[in-house]
Amino acid sequence: MENEAIPQMDISSVRELRKIDFIDNDFAIFDDVSDLPMDEYPNRINAAVVAVCLTGSCKLGVNLKEYELSAGALLMTLPDQIIQSLGISDDFSGIFIAVSPQFIDRTFTQMKELLSFMFYIKENPCVPLDKTEQDCMVEYHSFLWKKVRMKDNIFRKEIAKGILSAMFYDLYNFCRKHMPVDEIRPKTRKEELFEKFMREVSVNYKMDRSVTFYANKLCLTPKHLSGVVKEVSGKTAGEWIDNFVILEARALLKSSEMSVQEIAEYLHFANQSFFGKYFKHYVGMSPKEYRRS
Repeated sequence: MENEAIPQMDISSVRELRKIDFIDNDFAIFDDVSDLPMDEYPNRINAAVVAVCLTGSCKLGVNLKEYELSAGALLMTLPDQIIQSLGISDDFSGIFIAVSPQFIDRTFTQMKELLSFMFYIKENPCVPLDKTEQDCMVEYHSFLWKKVRMKDNIFRKEIAKGILSAMFYDLYNFCRKHMPVDEIRPKTRKEELFEKFMREVSVNYKMDRSVTFYANKLCLTPKHLSGVVKEVSGKTAGEWIDNFVILEARALLKSSEMSVQEIAEYLHFANQSFFGKYFKHYVGMSPKEYRRS
């Protein structure tokens, strides 16, 4: 049915806007948000977005948590995160880059070295920049935009990949001073296992909520997986799975016209009653009460 998911946007969704320059449906760069379809309701953005606020401020929701982006701050969101616009000041200005998941995969063939950065950004999408770091991002944005506009250059996609790769490493370096020391050092075997578990959950949480399912995916016993996840993160494997499910359910209740029954079916609950009890246990109110709130 039409309303079976949170509304999704990707780079192709804004291809008709004149103030944005593109490389296929993989890369977009701009500095004006006036024409963007900014929505107060949650949307799933199928692209990584890097933005720097230059003047003014804006409020936005990332995975249903509210953040305020003020002058000199960096915003970075990852593909498939849920974004909503909550207000923008009249004097707001910024620079923006959006990159498709496929373009990221082709740019960073050795993603392992950036995993710590990606996990940090997922939990901390807004990071303050000092003046030197802000100027650096403005320079990257300007240089990238010039190269993207050279449409007669047959290597412009490869050039953009190179500049983008350098920019992400600089961003990682900017964020290192904000990251806990244990997130910067090399990952242990247990931490790598936890990250694999999180990737599996992010793909499969709508279909299966059992720890056994994910343990089988990783060729482990449920007991061993649960022990590792609890040791590394402080939360049990079941709590992480439930976090993904509840976030999806909350976003669906706020952004779609699906009935509670349809949401229960979409998230593969046995019935609406079981979904309602599950939701109330974690949120403190029924799905209908949450939608009305």
